[in-house]
Amino acid sequence: MPADLRVGLTGGLASGKSTVARRLAEAGFRVVDADHLVADLYRPGEPGARAVAELFGPAALRPDGAVDKAAVARFVFADRAQLARLEAAVHPLVRQRFAELAERQEGGVAVLEATRLVEAGFAPDFDLVVTVEAPLEQRLVRAIARGLSEPDARARLAAQGDGHERRLAAHLLIDNDGTLADLNARSEQLIRALGRKTP
Repeated sequence: MPADLRVGLTGGLASGKSTVARRLAEAGFRVVDADHLVADLYRPGEPGARAVAELFGPAALRPDGAVDKAAVARFVFADRAQLARLEAAVHPLVRQRFAELAERQEGGVAVLEATRLVEAGFAPDFDLVVTVEAPLEQRLVRAIARGLSEPDARARLAAQGDGHERRLAAHLLIDNDGTLADLNARSEQLIRALGRKTP
């Protein structure tokens, strides 16, 4: 019996997406982090590790056969064509892995948390796409407070684009332009809405 409702949760760097994901998980919904799926796919012998080796050769793997993330970062750093090749190989694997998890779930809500959910073409897979948004300068301040240098934070924000495509594809937009208490209140509204949508 598959999940009753599939929710895609997205948002850019320091938007508050992970905070909303944590509140959903605390409320009892199954939340899957796309980064964790990638980590699983990068283990020895997994499809992601094989795909990376095909793209970049054995130098992209550790001696145990797992993906060497630092090596891959060097391959794709400042090379958008290489990054696009990597995403084209890995994104479909993430999409398939989440679909398998949701299909095996015993009803309820299955949530995928993914920064590039819309850009990767996943949006049609979901009954509901939710994006968490905040003003750019506010996100920059938050990213720096988390430990990123200002140049790194600005570079990551620039690489993620202006979010127009993400906002256009979303069924629901959560504004995180206030305090943590405000975001928690908006998360609670989403939790109640999801509860009404499932048996």
